Amino acid sequence: MNELQRKYHDENIKVARKDGLLLIRDMAKEVQNMMSFKIEAVRRITESAEQAALTPQTDNGQPFRYYNAKRLNSFGPDGRPVEGTREMMLTPNPHFDHLPVNTSLSTVLIPPNVEEYDAEVINAIQWSEHLDPLFIHNYEDDPSLSWQFFGSATGFLRRYPGNSFAEQDLLHSLKDQNVCSTGIAWPPEDMSTLSTVWQRPRNSRNVYDFRSSAWYVSAATSPKDIVILIDNSGSMSGHKSNLARATTESILNTLGDNDFVNVYKFSDITEETVPCFKDMLVQANNENVRWLKESLATFKSENIANFSAALVTGFEILHKYNRTGQGCQCNQAIMLITDGPPSSYRDIFKIYNFPHHPVRIFTYLVGKDSSSAHEMHWMACANKGYYTRIESFDEINEKVLHYIEVLARPMVMYQTDHPIQWTPAYVGGRADSFLNDKVGQLMTTVTTPVFDRRNHTVRVANLLGVVGTDVSIDQIKKLVPPYKLGVNGYSFIINNNGHVLYHPDLRPLQNNELYEDTLEPQYVSVDLTEVELVENENGPRENHSVLLDLRYDMIQQKEGETELGVKIHYDNVRRVTTRRHKYFYTPIEGTPFSLGLAIPERYGMYELLAEQEIKHSQRNVTDYFKGGNWKVHPEWVYCEYTSGTSGEQWFRTAEERVLHFLSRSRRPGWKWMSLRPRSPSQREHHHQTTKKDKDAYFCDKNLLQSLVLDAMVTEELERHNTRFEDKHQGYQIFGLTLTFVATRSGLLRWTDHTNNTDKQPHFSEKNVKAMDETWYKRAVDQHSVEPESFVFSVPFDSNLNEKPLITATHAVFVEHNGHRAPAAVVGLQYQHSTLASHFLNITSKSAYGTAIAYAQDEGDLVDIFYSDYDNNFEQYPTGEDVIGEQDPIIPPPHTNPPFVPPYESDPMEGVGVRPCDRKVDLYILQPDKLNVSGQSDPLKGKLTNCHVTACERPFSVQKIPHSNLILLVVDTLCPCGSKQFSITPQELIYDTGNGGCLHKPKDSLYRRRPPKCINYHPEESEINICGKASITTASIAILLIISVMHYILAILS
Repeated sequence: MNELQRKYHDENIKVARKDGLLLIRDMAKEVQNMMSFKIEAVRRITESAEQAALTPQTDNGQPFRYYNAKRLNSFGPDGRPVEGTREMMLTPNPHFDHLPVNTSLSTVLIPPNVEEYDAEVINAIQWSEHLDPLFIHNYEDDPSLSWQFFGSATGFLRRYPGNSFAEQDLLHSLKDQNVCSTGIAWPPEDMSTLSTVWQRPRNSRNVYDFRSSAWYVSAATSPKDIVILIDNSGSMSGHKSNLARATTESILNTLGDNDFVNVYKFSDITEETVPCFKDMLVQANNENVRWLKESLATFKSENIANFSAALVTGFEILHKYNRTGQGCQCNQAIMLITDGPPSSYRDIFKIYNFPHHPVRIFTYLVGKDSSSAHEMHWMACANKGYYTRIESFDEINEKVLHYIEVLARPMVMYQTDHPIQWTPAYVGGRADSFLNDKVGQLMTTVTTPVFDRRNHTVRVANLLGVVGTDVSIDQIKKLVPPYKLGVNGYSFIINNNGHVLYHPDLRPLQNNELYEDTLEPQYVSVDLTEVELVENENGPRENHSVLLDLRYDMIQQKEGETELGVKIHYDNVRRVTTRRHKYFYTPIEGTPFSLGLAIPERYGMYELLAEQEIKHSQRNVTDYFKGGNWKVHPEWVYCEYTSGTSGEQWFRTAEERVLHFLSRSRRPGWKWMSLRPRSPSQREHHHQTTKKDKDAYFCDKNLLQSLVLDAMVTEELERHNTRFEDKHQGYQIFGLTLTFVATRSGLLRWTDHTNNTDKQPHFSEKNVKAMDETWYKRAVDQHSVEPESFVFSVPFDSNLNEKPLITATHAVFVEHNGHRAPAAVVGLQYQHSTLASHFLNITSKSAYGTAIAYAQDEGDLVDIFYSDYDNNFEQYPTGEDVIGEQDPIIPPPHTNPPFVPPYESDPMEGVGVRPCDRKVDLYILQPDKLNVSGQSDPLKGKLTNCHVTACERPFSVQKIPHSNLILLVVDTLCPCGSKQFSITPQELIYDTGNGGCLHKPKDSLYRRRPPKCINYHPEESEINICGKASITTASIAILLIISVMHYILAILS
């Protein structure tokens, strides 16, 4: 440690205070620039699509051929393509979910419910083929672009780059015909490769109908308040009731975070299906929509339907929200689902909705009886809505989509405004990462609508579809480099609803069976208040005013800073600490997002500025990186090629990439290229891609030169460790296996002191993220409590290893001009068994019968290193609650003594995954209680009344100096009952007095509406398309009989 500090001081270093606001402004500008690239690309696709649709398509009498993703590269036993297939060269590309793709063409995906040879479908496929040159141009201009697509209103999806989609049933049929397919099965058989927004469950292998997804609907329509009225009378039983519930679910599936909704069931009375949603519209986030869907299972058809009361209830709640400024303040609609009303209730509509029709009416007639079709048709057509008849489940989703077409009309008619929409985060395809576990990555999607500008014989306002591109959250995070924030600092982004786009504690399930069986975008609606846990005595979801003020300012896209004490957890909520953060925030202009930074007070506000000049260095800097005992952070960008054709896949490891660019920096003509390309909106003149850009790259000069200096400083440590080992017998006494150092630039160096023959992963395989590793973070936090101390820990899964190791770490701070900043963390790994044996030898002469040592630091009670012979012990700690709505927390594994506390099963284990609030008691060491007058004196006491014999159990607790350990000695002669503490999370059940709900609604939290609402056009009344009403043969016969009877009566009179 001292040697490392000395070497840093030998260099030209500075310790400077960070300017948080200046730092975040620069970062937000970079994120804005990147997002501008995506927005401009989407706008160009929109313009091209609208122009292409105007071009008449030629018909030469030959069948139109296109690249259908389901029929690519399929060959018969003779090597010839099978009928209907087309050949396409596919090359694996890590940038596109590691799938084989063709970057010169797009392919078409058609859901099973869409008729491929329908004239409108074929026409749209034909003209949209002209988008390929623009897709290619966009990708060349911005190689960080992910999938680009056009989702047609006719139901197909054109996606670039082209790739194969082999359905399971298609593959089976090909095998039956002895046919080989050289395309890939997409979605892949390997379900660790997760989907992007248009894939379907593994059991169907079909692209789902994306027109009901949030990325499509939010672009096609402005926000909406929706009231769904479901007829629950006695006539709505059996098949009709099931159709009504399925229709309701289909409508709910089309709603997003900017919409508001409630579902009412009515017979003789009208009531909310979810009791705690009484007299309100709730935000259509994942949680509320899930509650509404689950409530549909409670239906019991009975009594007679009171349509008047139901319609009045719907109008009243919508008018109330409109008057009071609640809800979305844009579109409003009533969805009426029934087997038929007895009349059209014109008086009610005249009172509540005429003459301006502020509320649209969409009617859904379920079942085979169409005798009420005329009334349902009038309700919809007279109120700017649409009438639909539903007789089977297969047609529900298609017919529900009509309401989207109607709500899109005002926007289409104005023709000029194409609002840009960003989706919430979701888990998409495999990450382009050097890490081995290429799991699904967080994504967002930016979209905008495409309008039909063609002239038609009748007045229409047709939406041609939606265009967009996926955006990897990792691409955004690259522009907010963690090394600039420092250890234990982090960044996050929230949108206009206060929901996080990314945050360290946003941990969606990535490989669970539920997601693998749905694969549609499972959007994440986690609020900032659920991931920033304030250190106070408030109950769950009772947030601190400072946090709410921070959230409000960020939603309002203000700039500012504040301070807040929060609870921070490590290791999947097994360890906890409290820390005070300084928060800085600023808007990302032109988007609904705001960027936030959280930086620890004290040490977090200072940074070490120390670099080694590379370009003019007398020594070849690659000499500092010899051997195989070093690694760099695999997710940090030291340098990278920014052209999609540069062959980034050439680099197998992050170390190989670093060495490549270090070598290149020695060549003549080297330039740093530390500024990323500017988006068209930030250029004075539009920049056309040139050939020299094909080898374009980006290098973070500060980070790379800091890495070189750290490598230079740590180069001699291996030889120093060898000399040190020879002089200290303690190395052998405690079973030293490895020493290591990790630095602020992401460098990890290690020295092995034994041969690893246990077939266990080496330390360097699981600990390559330097300052992002738990042991690094804890060491720096512990330094602020006790600068001379080490942090000792044992992994929670140590029972899985026959020879568990103890890791001891210590933070190295460097001082300059009175300021100190963390530079590195040094560490050791010891054999647990050797150290335990040494400890037991020391404590065998104890006056008590038992000695137990706990590894406990400022924030946790974690590992039992050594225990007594029969493992009897008592704990009576005080706890604090940590609440979070995230992924299930894995419980401590079952272990044999003497390593970790007894196993306690997780009550959620084996249960279908669902979001919920869970509570866990974690423990914080209070070192002042063990430190009197500067001395770590033992704290003595005894347990009384713990046994019927009234015996007592003395104990002594003492802090072990220069460590995070305490020594606990207990006399176990008194047979006190054993009470085990638990760090297993338990589901939190709220007071049922909350309107019958077992959760706490979040709808009272502030949100900002989207800036644009397009819900009215004065000429929309000229459009007469509102659904077709038909009458069955039986109904016609009845009407004829009635007419004849009227005629006879007239003659007789």
